[in-house]
Order: sequence, then structure tokens, then C-alpha cells
Amino acid sequence: MHIRKMLEQQEHLVLHPAAAFSDSSRGRERQAKSCPVRPAFQHDRDKILHCKAFRRLPHKTQVFLSPRGDHYRTRMTHTLEVSQIARTLARALRLNEQLTEAIALGHDLGHTPFGHAGEDALRRLMPGGFRHVDQSVRVVQVLENDGRGLNLTFEVIDGIAKHSKGRGNIMRGADKDLPATLEGQLVRISDIVAYVNHDTDDALRGGIIKQGDIPSSLLGVLGRTHSQRIARAVKDVLSNTDLDREPLVRIGADMEAAIRDMRDFLWERVYDNPTVHDEFIKCHTMLEQLFNLFLEQPVLFGRVSDQRVPDVPEHRRRMVCDFLAGMTDRYAINLFKKLFIPRPWPVSHVGQG
Repeated sequence: MHIRKMLEQQEHLVLHPAAAFSDSSRGRERQAKSCPVRPAFQHDRDKILHCKAFRRLPHKTQVFLSPRGDHYRTRMTHTLEVSQIARTLARALRLNEQLTEAIALGHDLGHTPFGHAGEDALRRLMPGGFRHVDQSVRVVQVLENDGRGLNLTFEVIDGIAKHSKGRGNIMRGADKDLPATLEGQLVRISDIVAYVNHDTDDALRGGIIKQGDIPSSLLGVLGRTHSQRIARAVKDVLSNTDLDREPLVRIGADMEAAIRDMRDFLWERVYDNPTVHDEFIKCHTMLEQLFNLFLEQPVLFGRVSDQRVPDVPEHRRRMVCDFLAGMTDRYAINLFKKLFIPRPWPVSHVGQG
């Protein structure tokens, strides 16, 4: 028997009827020959894992800029923690782990250097704004594979596009805001569970907050340790979700409120803390100056980016935005130094190491 077909049949024997089945995918934007070994969602997972944008995630900020300590999270470790939580939920609920993992691994591919400070800079510079969610979709649909994109399935792209909650509720938005699959809903919940907990852990490690600063009411619901908070959130989702009665992933009202309040606490005490925030003002300025320089000097931009630069200003602006958004923290800093900081003679070519 064909290996892929055998694995697809196994899904129908094991997964819940409400799960997303690989052989029932709504398909890809471009018709492509199926892999003889891997079902569609596993194939997508592997495409994401091997793409360039994924390899840059270890060098992109999660909360702390270029941390010297070895144990602070980066955008890569955040992505892996989201994947772990989501896969745990998917297996317990008998949902499709391959689809869940593909969405989780791809959900932050469009994040800028310097975390939300970089996103804020590009949002101000781009007409119509900038959202890392939209950029993640753009990465997999357009930018990867030399402009051909990864040609992923509808279900993976939908999950990536709808993983973010902004500052609103986690799972109680309008139906149009929720992912089309239960697996996408798992990633949406797992994303906030992961970052609220690991950002708390990193803030404690970095001395930005102390355990006593966290309201006792939140600790009572969420838990006092990192592992306890993850375990309680997972158990809460499992106890509130009944797929036989309703095809919707649910989180309890008390847990959702506590996670949301903890996120607000982190915004006030950590993300907007002057010790953390002031360094990101510099990052914001760097990206703005690079952006304006590349718009004003397309020849320089073409040499630095190794791309053919379009004459149409709007197209050039989009290309500059894509280039900056794809940078790692260290690449952006080093490029800024080369272009704006005078160096002793002899000066090497701007594109060299």
C-alpha cells in the first residue's frame, strides 16, 4: 500500500470525527503532486521547518534584546513551546498533531527583529500599517522559495492568519476571527498560554519583577511555577472542551480572565518597563533610519539586499519592508553600523562581512 494513503487511513481510525483529516484538505493555491510518503499537513510542517525564515527565529527577540544569559527565550524557543503545548492538547483531544504542529511552527515567521518594537516601527512606516500575522502569511505565500512561496494547504495558512488575539479575548471573538479548524484554535490558545508563562519566567529571571509583585489572585488560578501554570492551562482546556457536544475548543472563563489579566500585568510591568523599553526605542530608530535610507537610495538597497529594485515607489516600499521584517536582531544592528557609523580606513564594501 502507498505509505501516504496508509497514514491517511490511520487518521480516520484514530482521530476524532471533528478533526482535520489530511486527505480532506481544502487544497493548495497551486496544484502540486502529493508526496508519496507524507500526508499533506506533515509535508507542510516539513516545508516550514526547512525554510529560511524558520532558521532566522533563534536570532529574533522575544522580550529581551540580545540577552547575554543562555536561558532567556527567543522567537524560536517561543515557537517550540507553543508547538509543545498545542501538540499535547491535540493528542489528548484526538486532533491532527501534524496540522497543529505545522501551524505552530509557522505562526511567527513574519515577526520583525526586536519583537513588538520592530513591528511598531514598520506599522508607522507602512501605509495601511503592518501586522506580523499578515507578514507570516506573506512569508509562506510569497517570500519564501525565491518568491514562489511554500504553497501550503488552506488549513495551515488559515491557522497562521488567525493565531493572534491582539489585546482582546482569547476564544470569544466573532466566528470570523476564529481559525477554521480545531487545530488552529489550539494554536491560538497555546500561543498566549506559552508567552504569558515564559515571559513571566524570563522577567523573574531578569529581575524585572519579583514573585511577590504578581497578584496573589492570579497565582491562585494560574499557579506559582512555570510548569504548574502550563499544566493548569492544559487541564483547563481539556476539561472545558467536549468535541462530541460542540466542535469548539474552549477555555474556562476563570482561566481565560486570569491569563488576560496576567498579560495586562506583563504589559505594564515588563513590556513597558523603562529598563526594557528604552533599549527598544533605539531599535525603533534604527529600523526607521534604515527604511528611509533604502527608499531614498534604491541603488544602495539593491546592493545590500541583492535584489532587483522596482521603480514604482509603492513596490519599493513593500520590498524594503519585507527586507527589514526578515532581518534578525544582530543583522539589523550590524547593517546599521556599516551604513551609519564611520569606520577607520580602509573601509570594506558595505555588503561584506
